[in-house]
Amino acid sequence: MADSPGRLSERLVHDGRIVRLSVDTVRFPDGSTGELEMIRHRGAAAILPFLDPPGHPDPRVLLVRQYRYAADGYIYEVPAGVRDPEDPDWETCAHRELEEETGKRAGSLRKLTRIYTTPGFTDEVIHLFAAWDLQDGEVARDDDEFMEVEVFSFSRALEMVRSGEMVDGKSIATILFADRFLVTDLSSGEDAPGTEP
Repeated sequence: MADSPGRLSERLVHDGRIVRLSVDTVRFPDGSTGELEMIRHRGAAAILPFLDPPGHPDPRVLLVRQYRYAADGYIYEVPAGVRDPEDPDWETCAHRELEEETGKRAGSLRKLTRIYTTPGFTDEVIHLFAAWDLQDGEVARDDDEFMEVEVFSFSRALEMVRSGEMVDGKSIATILFADRFLVTDLSSGEDAPGTEP
């Protein structure tokens, strides 16, 4: 039986605040070996916060307009952030990041799905959520976070995806997933279950 594919060795290049970069020697499924650059990431949560209750025909949502150096300027995104080592689960991460970025706490939270952002070179996974029953909390942004919170109708957020005004991958995935599956579930009478804060 051939050896299983996977990592044989790792040469660390950089271990930073957000990512760990290495060059890995890997066995491929056909038994051959080669080197791959790999970025390891501790993962993140992204949240689509709804201001109106489930079942609203065109609910309002919160988006952030955030400065992104890698994108050469400001882009629209759903609130999101990296999981802290102390977080016991992804829901805790989602609750914290929503409040830190928007100043709102979620009364209910629903897991949508998870996505690999770019599996060709990173193991980063982002867990996508929807949030309702928002209450006032406290903003607590990092020193390198520059953003404004804006309110849009859900139909306008979808149009931003369609037109290319929104280019952030996690946000596009969250909004389209919510449109295709969450809104369908809610309009068919399914409740919006969630975790409590």
